[in-house]
Amino acid sequence: MTDADTPLLDLKGITKRFGNLVAIEDATLTIRKGEIHALVGENGAGKSTLMNILYGIHARNEGSLKLRGAEVNFAGPAEAIQHGIGMVHQHFKLSPSFTVAENIILGAEPMGRGGQVDFARAEAETRALSQRFELDLDPRAVVAKLPVGLRQRVEILKALYRSAEILILDEPTAVLTPNETKELFATMRGLAEKGCAIIFISHKLREVLAVSDRISVMRRGKIMRTFDNHNVSAQDIANEMVGRSVLLQVAKAKAEGAGAPLLEIKDLSALGNRGERAVERLSLTVRAGEIVGIAGVQGNGQDELIECIAGLRSPSRGQVVIDGHAAPESPAAARAAGLAYVPADRGGLGLSLESPLWENLMVGHLDEMSDGPFLNTGRAQARAADLLAQYDVRGGGLFAAAGSLSGGNQQKVQIARELSRTASVVIVEQPSQGVDIGAIESIHKILVALRDAGKAVLVVSADLDEIMALSDRIAVMYSGQVIADLEASTTSYEEIGRYMGGLHQTATPTEAEAGFTPEILDLAL
Repeated sequence: MTDADTPLLDLKGITKRFGNLVAIEDATLTIRKGEIHALVGENGAGKSTLMNILYGIHARNEGSLKLRGAEVNFAGPAEAIQHGIGMVHQHFKLSPSFTVAENIILGAEPMGRGGQVDFARAEAETRALSQRFELDLDPRAVVAKLPVGLRQRVEILKALYRSAEILILDEPTAVLTPNETKELFATMRGLAEKGCAIIFISHKLREVLAVSDRISVMRRGKIMRTFDNHNVSAQDIANEMVGRSVLLQVAKAKAEGAGAPLLEIKDLSALGNRGERAVERLSLTVRAGEIVGIAGVQGNGQDELIECIAGLRSPSRGQVVIDGHAAPESPAAARAAGLAYVPADRGGLGLSLESPLWENLMVGHLDEMSDGPFLNTGRAQARAADLLAQYDVRGGGLFAAAGSLSGGNQQKVQIARELSRTASVVIVEQPSQGVDIGAIESIHKILVALRDAGKAVLVVSADLDEIMALSDRIAVMYSGQVIADLEASTTSYEEIGRYMGGLHQTATPTEAEAGFTPEILDLAL
C-alpha cells in the first residue's frame, strides 16, 4: 500500500464500555484525506462517544486507532490537538466568564512583547474571523451573556482559528441560518480541497447530502453501513439510522381554523442583558388550534421575547396575556396561568444536570406527586419511569444524572416533563436541536397533536425546514420586531430568508443574497 492509499484515520474494532453499558461495539471507520465524511445516527447511537475516543477524552477498551498509518493512543485532547485533530463539541466547551476573543484564543494565545498575551491582536483576529464567516460576534462580549445560538458560533470560530488536518464538527449548524450554513459548507469544502479531512456529525440529512462525500450510519453503538454520496436518498439513510421506515415529512392536516386567542403579546418592549433594546414594541397573537413558528437569525430578540412570556424577564413596556391571565411576573405565575415551556438551554435552564432523571421529571408536578406536605417518592418514580419509556429516553434509568445523557436524550426528558402537564399555551424552543430523526418524528407528532387538541403552540427554531414543516403561521423576527407574519402554506424559503436577513425593503434579491442555493433548496426534505 502506498502513502497515497493509506487512510488518514483508521479505526478498527473499537469497543467502549461504561460499567455494564456497551456504548461502542466493534466499530470500524476509515477517514480519507481531503474528504467530508458524515457520521449520522440516533441519539445514544454512540457518535459523540466514538469521536470522544478519537479526541482523547475517552480511552477505548478494545480496537486500534491509526493516524497516518501509525498506531496512536491519546492521553487527552491536548495530544489530539498536537496531532492535528480539532473538535467542535455538541455540548459547549467554553468559559462563561471569558470574552468571545479570550475563548477563541485559549490555548493558542498570540503573544506580544515581554511574553504577554496580545489581547488587541486577539480581538482583531477574532473580529476578522467573525466577519469572514459572517457569524456576527462581538469579540468583547462575555460568553455567559450570549444566547445559545451565539455560543454555538463561538465554538465554530474557535475550531476555525486553529489549523487542523482532521476536524470533527458535532452538530455545527444546529443554530445557523441558511446563509451561515452555506458559508460554513464553503469553508468545509475549501478545507477538504487543501487535504483536510472533516468528520461531520449532523441530524440534518438535507445538509449531510449537500456537503458529504461519504456517510456512515451508527445504530446502538455499531457502524451499520457506509454510503458513497451517489444515488442515496435521505429516506435510505433515515431508515438505516433507526432500523425501520420513518416518516420524514411532518404528518399534519390543515388546521381546522384558529380559535380564541390564548397567547397575546401587546406592544412589548424589553431590554437585553447589556441594557440594549432587545424587543421593540412587538405584538403577536397565538390562537387555540394553531402552531406559530418564529423564524429569525439568533440574537434578534427571540430569547428576550420568550423570557418575557415565561416570566423570566420583566418587559419595559407592554403586556403578555396567557389564557386571559395578564403579565406573569415569575415562571411559577406563568405556569399557573397555563404555560408549558421547553427552553433551548436545556443544560442551564431546562434541567438540573447533577440531579437524577426522576427528580428532573418531577419539577412542576409537586402537587401531583405529594400527599399533603409529603412527597410520594414511589408515585414520582413510577410516573418518571412511564415518561422515560413513552419518550424512549436512552442512556440511563431513573437514578442516572441528567448530565450523563446525550444532548438529544436530555431534550427528550424536558419535553416529556413539560408536555405531560395540563397547559393551554405551549412554547418550545429549538425542539429538534441535537435530536435524532426518530425522536424528531415523535416530537413533531406531539406538537401537532397539541395543536389539534386546541392548544396554542409557539415554536422557536433556527431550523427553517422545521419552521416551514410545523407551522400554520410564521412570524419572522428582525431587530427585536416581528417584521413579517406569513401563512406557512403560501410563503417560501426565499421569502423568509429575505426577511431573516433584513432585506424586506429591497426589491427581490437573488437566492444567493438570501442565503440559498439551488443545491440546498433541492435537498429540502
